[in-house]
Amino acid sequence: MGVRKKQMAERIKAEKKKVAFAKLNNCPTSPRKMRLVADLIRGVQVEKALAILRFNPKEASRKLEKLLLSALANWQAKNEEASLEDADLVVAEIRVDGGAMLKRLRPAPQGRAHRIRKRSNHVTLVLGSKNNTEN
Repeated sequence: MGVRKKQMAERIKAEKKKVAFAKLNNCPTSPRKMRLVADLIRGVQVEKALAILRFNPKEASRKLEKLLLSALANWQAKNEEASLEDADLVVAEIRVDGGAMLKRLRPAPQGRAHRIRKRSNHVTLVLGSKNNTEN
């Protein structure tokens, strides 16, 4: 490995230590429904995001609430000495990507069949401090 490549890899590794993330793979909800809830908390402080998710009636908000709590636990594991209140964490990035599709057939009139696609998604949630996301 060259010197530049090694320095870049070390820099990326150091930047990854500053942020905490959590992933939710193969969630059996369509990506479109999940994105509606994810857009509500993008760029919002963690305490406010938890309140938004807790009082949102959609099912996707329950799954995102668990994911956000998991990301918080990951952040606390990385930074044992820091307190959660002083950190001023925000949801720096939340990505909802399409996952695998279950393809099913539903009988239709006159001997036909319609394809039903049961969609799933992958969600990646990244927490960062407020001063890091402004740069």
